[in-house]
Amino acid sequence: MSPLTTFLQRSTPHVLALFRIVIGLLFACHGASSLFGVLGGAMGQGGTAPTGSWPGWYAAVIQLAGGLLVMLGLGTRAAAFISSGSMAFAYFTAHQGSALWPIQNGGEASAMYCWAFLLLFFAGPGSWALDRVFFGDRGQEAAPSAQREPSAV
Repeated sequence: MSPLTTFLQRSTPHVLALFRIVIGLLFACHGASSLFGVLGGAMGQGGTAPTGSWPGWYAAVIQLAGGLLVMLGLGTRAAAFISSGSMAFAYFTAHQGSALWPIQNGGEASAMYCWAFLLLFFAGPGSWALDRVFFGDRGQEAAPSAQREPSAV
């Protein structure tokens, strides 16, 4: 195995954790802006989403809670799955109707978050996750056999 391959394999859990932390933080910021009026407020227009309003307030709660959980690596797969679904819902209800492509309908953020969270759902939290503190490596599956060094037999 080449040194580059070895380095990439050893680095993957750490890079995945950095990806998780950044995506979770950015997503939580969206929720905080809509719920608390910070960072430009709801939709960048100031103010907050009216409490209990559908779908804005509920989306903001999912964004804040899901983003924080993903960022911390606590219940990452469940939080990522719910967050991905909420972004798919946002894309198809708020953006898809006006144009086919995300670049045309303003849905790039929804599409990117949807796919980023889907990746985290399947890949897991990487290293530096609170799940490891509370549950150890119990929830972590072994790497797929295609990525392992073939044994010399």
